[in-house]
Amino acid sequence: MMRHGSRSLFSRASAASMRWRRQFSTDIPAETTGDAKFLDSWKKMVPNMDPPKTPMAFMAPRPPTPSAIPSKLTVNLVLPYDAVLSAKEVDMVIVPASTGQMGVLPGHVATIAELKPGVLSVHEGNDMTKYFVSGGFAFVHANSIADIVAIEATPVDQIDPNLVQKGLAEFQQKLNTASTDLEKAEAQIGIDVHSALNAALTG
Repeated sequence: MMRHGSRSLFSRASAASMRWRRQFSTDIPAETTGDAKFLDSWKKMVPNMDPPKTPMAFMAPRPPTPSAIPSKLTVNLVLPYDAVLSAKEVDMVIVPASTGQMGVLPGHVATIAELKPGVLSVHEGNDMTKYFVSGGFAFVHANSIADIVAIEATPVDQIDPNLVQKGLAEFQQKLNTASTDLEKAEAQIGIDVHSALNAALTG
């Protein structure tokens, strides 16, 4: 009897938790309240100067999650000072996540991924555009929209291989002569970024 009682209690608790579970955050339409609060605060503090643009200013509002998987993935690639891609409809995007290359197609499960230095490729039919990103985050939403926020993004075909090799050699030299932990860390970051740049050009 005790066994049946505990089973009944567990099933009721599970049902209650399922009923009161919050909706997954990426299913909720994006709100601009945070950006609006920042703008209001800026106007109060500095009324004579135009407020700086934040990444949110370059993004179009996200539509609600569709009932069926769309045929295209909508991509926003945003930098602190520019929007490289804004509501661009593509077939697929591959991002350099810290856990490895991650392909995103329409209907991808909602995901947040940290980006490492590497190549972000955007696929449109038979065309592919490659960007080198130095880091950032990718937010894949349940409504087949991917918001990619990066510090820097440069088309791979605009990168000078000679400058990459020169920078890699310089940071390797700095690492060899570094005497403090800070100098070693800075040199290692430079090596990692330039190694990723070199791989982007040769890969």
